[in-house]
Amino acid sequence: MNVLILGSGGREHAIAWKLSKSPLLTKLYTAPGNAGTHDLGENIKIGSDDFNAIKDFVITANINMVIVGPEIPLVDGIYDYFQQDEKLINITVIGPSKKAALLEGSKDFAKEFMEKFNIPTARYKTFDNTNLSQAHEFLKTLNPPYVLKADGLAAGKGVLIIDSFEEAIHQLDEMIEKSKFGEASRKVVIEEFLQGIELSVFVLTDGDSYKILPSAKDYKRIGEGDTGLNTGGMGSISSVPFADKAFMEKVEQRIIIPTIEGLKKEELVYKGFIFFGLMNMNGDPYVIEYNVRMGDPEAESVIPRIKTDLLDLFKGVGEQNLNEKNLETNPRYTAAVFLVSGGYPGSYEKGKIISGLNETKDSMLFHAGTKINEDSAIVTNGGRVIAISSFGDTMEEALELSYKNAKLIDFEGKYYRKDLGMDLV
Repeated sequence: MNVLILGSGGREHAIAWKLSKSPLLTKLYTAPGNAGTHDLGENIKIGSDDFNAIKDFVITANINMVIVGPEIPLVDGIYDYFQQDEKLINITVIGPSKKAALLEGSKDFAKEFMEKFNIPTARYKTFDNTNLSQAHEFLKTLNPPYVLKADGLAAGKGVLIIDSFEEAIHQLDEMIEKSKFGEASRKVVIEEFLQGIELSVFVLTDGDSYKILPSAKDYKRIGEGDTGLNTGGMGSISSVPFADKAFMEKVEQRIIIPTIEGLKKEELVYKGFIFFGLMNMNGDPYVIEYNVRMGDPEAESVIPRIKTDLLDLFKGVGEQNLNEKNLETNPRYTAAVFLVSGGYPGSYEKGKIISGLNETKDSMLFHAGTKINEDSAIVTNGGRVIAISSFGDTMEEALELSYKNAKLIDFEGKYYRKDLGMDLV
């Protein structure tokens, strides 16, 4: 099979790394890719949201399957674009339809969906500039901290958690009236704060049957002790120690099955990953958010644990016989530690030469913000640069190995969190 992966991050490199091991694979392409995916196939200079250029390449290169990494092409309707074109209709696209992608594209849509199908989530209401005074009144009914979510996609920055009522009012007005997050915050979801420990659960579905992938815990804040600004993710651990058989049974019965059944009842075509951002509240799972693609940085700890041929699972999604496939996972722990650029998630410089990549041992290096420059050197090309992923018989063992190798890779301004997993010990 000729396969095209869309995206340029660590998630896409992890998927490419896994697919490169499949006997079903003929040729692998990544658009636009990074310095890591370059070694596994061919990088194509096409943006993941340039549908017309993607179409031309897919036809020219005789592509059989397109795997969509990031959310924007899915929310923009790349699945529908393929389905509506007679030259593309028979090509498998791993990702949901445009309507189903609203589970991530609209917080309000997702909350309504959960409410309709009795999926446990935080109490909420949605507001815009027509009912701002009612939003102020609703805030008074909640206890701090206050959670404000931009309805649309805001590059991972559209969620604010605020301790002060006055500041919540101010930020709400900034979001709705002054377009703090552009079009994304024309509508704002206000919800109660859920106290507990977060985790990520993923399923791969063909729209009817599903496979539950290993659970993971990611770390969003830039600072140790979960302080500072939110990032795209500073690392992840899989599996999550408290996500035992009993807890995962609750997740499946209360959340996964009602979600899959709800999608079917609403006739929302869904063929791909569903990411459940969950909160464990005293042993009970609640949904914080849906994402309609594989997580990043979770992919860098989850995908290495999948022993089954991932391309064969994707084939099962396309042919709608996923129920006939077996999913086998490695029982060992994995830990992914992200090296990021100095200044991230604020302003940072690119083009810093990365050294020490060949000095690491017994870990997997998943590139995110990297590229090969004109001198054939690997340089930084983003905020999150490289994830170092390692196996271990215990979580601590996996972390120790990732941290050991994190010290060996260097670039100007390198930073990483040294406290991953501490909250789970």
